[in-house]
Amino acid sequence: MKKLLTTLFAVAILVIPKESHSQITAKCPVYQFEYTAMLPATPVKNQAVTGTCWSFATTSFFESELLRMGKGEFDLSEMHTVRYNYINRVKDNFLKNGKGNLQEGSLSNILFDVVNEHGIVPEMVYNGINYNSATHNHTLLNEYVNVMAQVPVKHKEITPEFDKLLSSLLDIYLGVVPEKFICKGEEYTPKSFYKSLGLNTNDYIFLTSFTHHPYYKEFVLEIPDNWNGGRYYNLPLDEFIRVIDNSIEKGFTVCWDGDMSEKSYSDKAGLAMMPAPNELATEEGTKLSFNKIYTEVKTDAASRQMGFDSKATTDDHLMHLIGKAKDKNGTVYYVVKNSWKPEINRFGGYNHLSLEYVKAKTISILVHKDAVPAKILEKLNN
Repeated sequence: MKKLLTTLFAVAILVIPKESHSQITAKCPVYQFEYTAMLPATPVKNQAVTGTCWSFATTSFFESELLRMGKGEFDLSEMHTVRYNYINRVKDNFLKNGKGNLQEGSLSNILFDVVNEHGIVPEMVYNGINYNSATHNHTLLNEYVNVMAQVPVKHKEITPEFDKLLSSLLDIYLGVVPEKFICKGEEYTPKSFYKSLGLNTNDYIFLTSFTHHPYYKEFVLEIPDNWNGGRYYNLPLDEFIRVIDNSIEKGFTVCWDGDMSEKSYSDKAGLAMMPAPNELATEEGTKLSFNKIYTEVKTDAASRQMGFDSKATTDDHLMHLIGKAKDKNGTVYYVVKNSWKPEINRFGGYNHLSLEYVKAKTISILVHKDAVPAKILEKLNN
């Protein structure tokens, strides 16, 4: 496991260890970090005007897995997966008599379904921008998909013509998926390319931590973006956090799903924490100023569950957790790679989530099974 023992001062360099060792300058006058563990990750990409964080975060997770496995650096296409997800959710909406989730959000388990059926392609083969835009923008595309999805529901039939029309719409906006392509001198199909990477979705596990279901058992996580009924193993909170810590310690990154709607979360500042109520009351505006170190509230299983039940904690965003850091007071933070415009972020696209924030606001995680401590994994298998 690669480690950084670099303190981030007023103007400093945040080094993200990876094969190309990219450097990101960042100004942070108050929050100075010592990076105690940082794992290889590919450069930050921008999902732009799309609700596709689930694909960007999980694809980034796969790219780090390939680095960990010694396969080298790959830039994989997020939009290849998104294309088939549009088709799948239209079919799901039909089966649910028009009551399906036709928004853009999904979860990592849904990406697994797509790649197992359709494979993966490199970004250079399918960048998903076949319209007049320099960056991704699915505003109109998603509106068209929503309108089209009502037709088979109304007529109680998905016809071959409808399938062709939906495919043509996706061709117009995202591009035609190539049947074959060349990568690094070899010819592949999307399925054979995926197979060549050596990734196996059976090697991974989805975990969460809530008290309204039995621990160590699977349940369908009750959030809108889990529209395909993905199942998650339930762990006690302390073991849930232990899995994250063990993953980073053993060299495995984590795909993180959680809440970023809090006043104490700012992508611009690259920070998130759980300030005490009196701390929140001292500042106006939609976001904290982050001009001081805040006193945080402690999170336990009961308060975490209360946040979920009251909808104060919502499933908003997926990011790629790649390391840990400490501030000057010794508070632990988890470093996550975001998929928003990196130049607006103080740390070039990386956010620092405090331990208490992660305990309170994480909905679920995706990790390699080898990253789960053996005693915990044994409980899940019984």
